[in-house]
Amino acid sequence: MKPFGSRIRVLVVDDSALARRLATEALRSDPQIEVVGAAVDPFMARDMIEELSPDVLTLDLEMPRMDGLTFLGLLMKQRPMPVVVISSLTQRGSEFALESLRLGAVDVLGKPTESYSFGDLAPQLVSAVKAAAEARLRPACPAREPVSRFAGGGPGNDAPLCSPDPRTLILLGASTGGTEALREVLTRLPADAPPTAVVQHIPAVFSKAFADRLNSQCRIEVREAVDGDELRPGLALIAPGNYHLLVRRGGRGWVARVASGPMVWHQRPAVDLLFKSAAESGAAPHCVAGVLTGMGKDGAEGLLDLLKGGATTFAQDERTSTVYGMPRAARENGAAKAILPLDRVANYLVEKSTRAAALAPISAP
Repeated sequence: MKPFGSRIRVLVVDDSALARRLATEALRSDPQIEVVGAAVDPFMARDMIEELSPDVLTLDLEMPRMDGLTFLGLLMKQRPMPVVVISSLTQRGSEFALESLRLGAVDVLGKPTESYSFGDLAPQLVSAVKAAAEARLRPACPAREPVSRFAGGGPGNDAPLCSPDPRTLILLGASTGGTEALREVLTRLPADAPPTAVVQHIPAVFSKAFADRLNSQCRIEVREAVDGDELRPGLALIAPGNYHLLVRRGGRGWVARVASGPMVWHQRPAVDLLFKSAAESGAAPHCVAGVLTGMGKDGAEGLLDLLKGGATTFAQDERTSTVYGMPRAARENGAAKAILPLDRVANYLVEKSTRAAALAPISAP
């Protein structure tokens, strides 16, 4: 982690001269950041890392001579350091972006296709670099083969949950480091896990690819939420990028609402809105909800509302969080009643969901 009070030294790596210039200008606009150099490819970057010892690397993925993913994999094995990936806004770019997070990148941003739109990325880039400088580095997660939920495969819990209550809900929120944290949690849930709603701060163009990748690895079904989706056992809905995900009463259980609206904590989707919507809809007594790794305070206020309504709440612990911002906020305001390492979260969700289903009375909507 970066020593308190010192400037963050950044090396920009991109084969596009325009992208290098725009990224450098954006980062230099913040007095806490110093751009120490710019490299046109991984070979130049390798030499400049040794010479300049930057604190954070920004990395394009599609470059000549050596692609960014290959370089990232080598870097994390030989000289681990915080990396913020800037990936093209394409399906191929989305897959590359998710793979870079698996390999150990701290965060990923969508690369604008037009120079005039780079201004919209600038604040996100500054925030991502600051978060990366404080991030806890982790080894690359092992690649997981697709599983068949019909054959009972996958790394999930062996025992089924056996909860007949369709109104039991799992609600999760995450930001920086959250894509891999959520993969760790969701791949360990049994096929009949309670309905699950997830807000992950992620660029809009990457959210569907993120949901699709999880769906191929989990025993539960995982997909990007569509307005009006019924929340049912064995299904996890991921908030679409740039849209808020809310929970409302519907039929015998709950339905998802997907809506636009102002950003909350500079985020859309916002974890707080998901949690608060569940509390306002009367779902709190049936909820197990928590915040995972992430920068900022999103989720803490909503988690407190759920707790006051009777929900079971938790936050990820500092040791296993990539960035201990959101979990810290939920701990400090008293919203998180349990503090858990990441490898205990899935079992906790199963255990507490079963208890919530047994204890919470169901009243007609």
